[in-house]
Amino acid sequence: MSLADLQALSPLLAIACASLVLLMIAAFLQSHTAVVLLTLAGNAVALALIPPAAQLSPHPVGALLMIDRYALLYMALIFAACGVVTILSFDYLEKYQLKRDEYYILLLLATMGSAVLVASTHFITFFLGLELLTVSLYVMIAYVFRKEHSLEGALKYLILAGASSAFLLFGMALIYAELGTMQFSSLAARIAEEAGYRQVLVLAGTALMLTGVGFKLAVAPFHMWTPDVYQGAPAPVTAFVATVSKGAVVGLLVRYLIAFEVIRTGSAFVAISVIAVASMVVGNLLALLQENVKRILAYSSIAHLGYLLVGVLAGGAHAVEAVTFYLVAYFASTLGAFGLIGFLSTSERETDTLEDFRGLYSRRPWVAAGFTTMLLSLTGIPFTAGFLGKFFVIAAGVNSDLWFLVLMLALNSAIGLFYYLRIIIVMYSAQPVADDGGASPTLMERSASAPAGATLAALCLAVVGLGIYPKPVIALIQTAISALLYE
Repeated sequence: MSLADLQALSPLLAIACASLVLLMIAAFLQSHTAVVLLTLAGNAVALALIPPAAQLSPHPVGALLMIDRYALLYMALIFAACGVVTILSFDYLEKYQLKRDEYYILLLLATMGSAVLVASTHFITFFLGLELLTVSLYVMIAYVFRKEHSLEGALKYLILAGASSAFLLFGMALIYAELGTMQFSSLAARIAEEAGYRQVLVLAGTALMLTGVGFKLAVAPFHMWTPDVYQGAPAPVTAFVATVSKGAVVGLLVRYLIAFEVIRTGSAFVAISVIAVASMVVGNLLALLQENVKRILAYSSIAHLGYLLVGVLAGGAHAVEAVTFYLVAYFASTLGAFGLIGFLSTSERETDTLEDFRGLYSRRPWVAAGFTTMLLSLTGIPFTAGFLGKFFVIAAGVNSDLWFLVLMLALNSAIGLFYYLRIIIVMYSAQPVADDGGASPTLMERSASAPAGATLAALCLAVVGLGIYPKPVIALIQTAISALLYE
């Protein structure tokens, strides 16, 4: 391996080294604050090494990884989200009397797996990155095992994620058996011929891989684990699963579809279109029936992945740009929403039912305002990042004449408005009254640490700022996307 390879891989190496250092130090230093600071330092160093790595872009590392501006942009998003989850986790885990060091080691390993995914150009790194991410999440979901539904959610994720990995591996094996290679670029060259699309093993392998990826993305009809895992996992872990885990797979999926040009085939286009529509409809309709806020956000995340698939189906530079901006907006809004749920929770249980939020504005007006901002962004209300994200996806769909998908996106966004407003109305309703005539006791009287409060405030500002002035972020995305499409 050359010095250039090491420079290109330096963000990944920084996260790997941080996890090893943390593992060794945690054996001797029993300090929650020190472990969190080391985790944040690892993320900060990884972010700082992205510009030097970009100087070599695009830089292939063997046949396994491509370190280009597209991959580095997604890595920066992943590292930033990991830093946010780290700060929120510190505030959340302080409530529980358990050993916390392993949690942050797993968080760094999951982050490294996600970063490997977005740079993958080979089935081997695709699978290794995915499994490094998934195996870490097995433990993180059940980490606060005393919490209700925690072990249940982790067990369901373990079983279904294991099954999806089997589908994925079998699909890779069938494609390799037919085409004799596992590198994306070589596969693209061999599958480009018209006859290649008609090979039974290629079609079967693609279908199996689509099934495996569908489980990881939690799109319909592979979504059944999502609400139980979201409800059972600690709020910061739920935020990580909803953002980093899915965002990394979307980043890989976009690169995979561009390399394979699979989206141009009729069968693949129809299959992904059906999944997109089913995800939008199922996610929004089932969210209407929920009384638990985390389950509402779980079903809404299924719908959001359906919206993203509309952009993926549109294809082209504008569509990839729209998908990436949508992910940035979705990351900020979702991290903020679950971060506020974790901030309001106590060691007894999480504050996640609708009744827990009743009268929140009269008790914690700034918290209610922040949560409202996140929900409005997820809804797609103007002057929020979520509005521009949906606008760009709709524009990409219209540009590719995907009128039916665009219509379904608009209709389902209207349905989503109902359950998001339902939460907002509850927050601004009158406080519940106890039997003695006073205010009902609440789970929401604790105050956040200064770092957690500042982080949540920054997320609110980012959501509004991106909705009002998105030009710098769009310019950065355009640069990365052009490198991906025309390198």
